[in-house]
Amino acid sequence: MRSRTLSAGPDDARCEDGVSDVVAVVIEGARRRAVRDGDAQIDTAHLLHGLLESDPEVRDAFPGGPPQVIRLLGYLVQRAIGYGLRWSGTVEDSGAAAGSGPAGWSPAA
Repeated sequence: MRSRTLSAGPDDARCEDGVSDVVAVVIEGARRRAVRDGDAQIDTAHLLHGLLESDPEVRDAFPGGPPQVIRLLGYLVQRAIGYGLRWSGTVEDSGAAAGSGPAGWSPAA
């Protein structure tokens, strides 16, 4: 398995937040999902969904291949529409965990 970062390298364009354009795309997708889902914060599920959608190398990193990625995307969609009961009431969703991340992000994210 290849090791890789989301930044394309030292010449990668940077957004005003100091992140690469590639990371900014993932964050923007996560932000859209959070708003669409009525969530107060961007959480790890929003970020994972964005990564899976935006980067084929992230999808290739899953040992189960496309079937595992499809199953994971299915879980993320179920969570978004309210069927992911195991996700409900977690510390991340409650905002109870302490964190020092960006405003509007869950502590775990």
